[in-house]
Amino acid sequence: MSQVNIQPLADRVLVEPAPAEEKTASGIIIPDTAKEKPQKGQVVAIGNGKKDEPLTVKVGDSVLYGKYSGTEISIDGKDYLIMRESDIFAIV
Repeated sequence: MSQVNIQPLADRVLVEPAPAEEKTASGIIIPDTAKEKPQKGQVVAIGNGKKDEPLTVKVGDSVLYGKYSGTEISIDGKDYLIMRESDIFAIV
């Protein structure tokens, strides 16, 4: 897990996406243009929550989120997603 120097605000969460699948189950290599965006990642930073809604996720949790959830950002050359906790479907 990466160490980042960013503090999300309110109910926002910073997620490091899992790497995209490189091969199919049968061993066929997937070209970059056909790779599915990962929908799983690891929480690397969290906000303080809202006044009446504390955050459920914590740093280090593996989470599932929607295909188009969050905003892509790059920090120190590494890609992350920042999203609201409500965009996260489950902790796995």
